[in-house]
Amino acid sequence: MRLPFTDSVRAPEGYRRLDHFSVPESYVEPPASAESREQPYGFLVWLGRQILRFQGLHIVVKGAENYPTCGGAVIASNHIGYLDPIFGMVPALLRGRRLIRFMGKAEVFDIPGVGPLMAACRHIPVDRFAGAGAFDLGIERVREGDMLRLFPEATISRSFELKDFKTGAARIAHSADVPIIPVAIFGTQRLASKGLSRNVGRSKLGVWVNVGKPVLPSADPAETTDRLREAMNALLNDAKTSYSTTFGPIPDNSRSMPAAVGGAAPTLDVANAEDAEERERKRIAREQKLAEKESMQPGPLNRLIGIRRSQRVKRKR
Repeated sequence: MRLPFTDSVRAPEGYRRLDHFSVPESYVEPPASAESREQPYGFLVWLGRQILRFQGLHIVVKGAENYPTCGGAVIASNHIGYLDPIFGMVPALLRGRRLIRFMGKAEVFDIPGVGPLMAACRHIPVDRFAGAGAFDLGIERVREGDMLRLFPEATISRSFELKDFKTGAARIAHSADVPIIPVAIFGTQRLASKGLSRNVGRSKLGVWVNVGKPVLPSADPAETTDRLREAMNALLNDAKTSYSTTFGPIPDNSRSMPAAVGGAAPTLDVANAEDAEERERKRIAREQKLAEKESMQPGPLNRLIGIRRSQRVKRKR
């Protein structure tokens, strides 16, 4: 289905416009995949594209050809903003409108209306107290030919630089015998990110998406993760440079830009310290909530008294 908005964005030098995105002039789009007909996911993707177009965003994608046109893969992306999952799907759209599966908190799947929709799109619920089930299901889905997106950093980077990586992407890829596709996104932090004001209207901002060559997993998840992080760091550095060249100049001391490029975002060390403080606050809040819940429940003695009172009432009847 064609988008109803006219495309007035001008592609950077060496790029051309394709389906409302900017891609290198040499890029060749493959035919539509079988996944493109899947519903309701296909409709949700179409609706998301409508919203992106309405926002007037200029999205540049480089290296989309590294997404496979068929078969399974693990998509590993950096995480700098709340909307990153959407932009990680753009290269898949350019590869025959393929679909990407996500892992999400199990609580989201319990929301009426949302849960069934997530399940229908083959997304995977993650129980933080029993995550092994989601891990095994992720391997199964990738073996079946799905592309599964993971954030190796787990949470948003306040510094907009790469944090330490978890090894989940490497372990799933090795178990399923599929490649890891490294992705670096830059610019989404200016739309919506931790500690920053939201800018999700018709902002007309730029977003740069770099896709690297597949990283083949080894039997050593730590070694694979090191190679993955190295590849993603190179992609991110290139994305930052390309972004500033294409969409700059960015105001000095901008809170939405990394300190390394003159922005006012916290350094990686400071951001890590802020993350640790936040985790501690959440831990304390969880413990307090649990203690309050337990205090509202009757103790063993009170339960016994209640049972005996109930028995006396029944004998009187």
